[in-house]
Amino acid sequence: MIINRREIARNKVEKLKTGFSAFSESLEVTDLMKKYIKEQNLHVYVDETPLGSWFIPEKQERN
Repeated sequence: MIINRREIARNKVEKLKTGFSAFSESLEVTDLMKKYIKEQNLHVYVDETPLGSWFIPEKQERN
């Protein structure tokens, strides 16, 4: 079975866009997620631990 890390990262970023948190154990997936988050200008808090990284969407204040 071939694991497509780009697809995994994109799916996790889509979860962030709907308000759900995401976790990545892989450095490669983490780096891809950070790239996609930056490209889409999403506001996400990243908590990096020795076991992996949590991506938590930040709530936007509406005026």
